[in-house]
Amino acid sequence: MKKQISLVVLTLVFALPGFLHAQSSDFGNWLIYFGNKKINSKWNIHHEVQYRNYNAIGDLEQLLLRTGLGYTFNEGKANVLLGYGYILSENYIANTDNKESVNEHRIYQQFISKQQLGTVKLNHRYRFEQRFVESDFKMRFRYFLGINIPFSKTSKYYLSGYNEIFLNTESEVFDRNRTYGGLGYQVSKNVKIEAGYMNQFFEKSSRDQFNIMTFVTF
Repeated sequence: MKKQISLVVLTLVFALPGFLHAQSSDFGNWLIYFGNKKINSKWNIHHEVQYRNYNAIGDLEQLLLRTGLGYTFNEGKANVLLGYGYILSENYIANTDNKESVNEHRIYQQFISKQQLGTVKLNHRYRFEQRFVESDFKMRFRYFLGINIPFSKTSKYYLSGYNEIFLNTESEVFDRNRTYGGLGYQVSKNVKIEAGYMNQFFEKSSRDQFNIMTFVTF
């Protein structure tokens, strides 16, 4: 039965982007890899790659590369990290099919706090970003609240969700909000995968994404 369930989940993960493309939808797709290298019991190196598309796949919206050095404390329940990110954005020019490339270099500091209520896991992340977008300099705060609910104490399947709000330091304070819900599978002690739906809400518009994420700790 478990093998059958796994097969169904994987089929949905790989089939849904193709279905969305066939429907000519503007429903986007994000392919995401999160890696965490433990140097020792306290120090870790975070790294990630995000390939974001306007449609199912092939129409690049953003390529995001991020890394950072973290320090864990409070019996593994808290982590502070200093990091750097490079973001290449391919933005459509208004009322045309043409794009312009925008390069961003980003320095960020973050604090993560973990909680566990029975089998339910909560994750709080506070992040402050200094963004060098071409010739502009911007700063932004982000607060992320994530939840992980396993199907049972022994199940490898779990439900995952989060909400993240972005706030600028400039006069237009609200930047965006992201809400996500998905299904995850713990492949092994160090690897898990998730697939789910995310809505990204801006001040005057919103956008939907289908996210596929892989988490690896080694």
